[in-house]
Amino acid sequence: MKVKCPTCEKDVEWNSEALNRPFCSDRCKLIDLGQWAAEEHAIPGKSAEEELMSEQLKDIDSGLLH
Repeated sequence: MKVKCPTCEKDVEWNSEALNRPFCSDRCKLIDLGQWAAEEHAIPGKSAEEELMSEQLKDIDSGLLH
């Protein structure tokens, strides 16, 4: 099976010999890692900080109601 490298879109053979899969090379893998580190990529949803604040507000609200 072939997939596209997420960085350069080159075809990559998906097998046990392709050590960098789904990337075509170590270079493309490191470029992608750098983009995550620079926050150029993100998983949709609330940030961890927003989640924590939301939980703290729930705790405060539940404390006021009881």
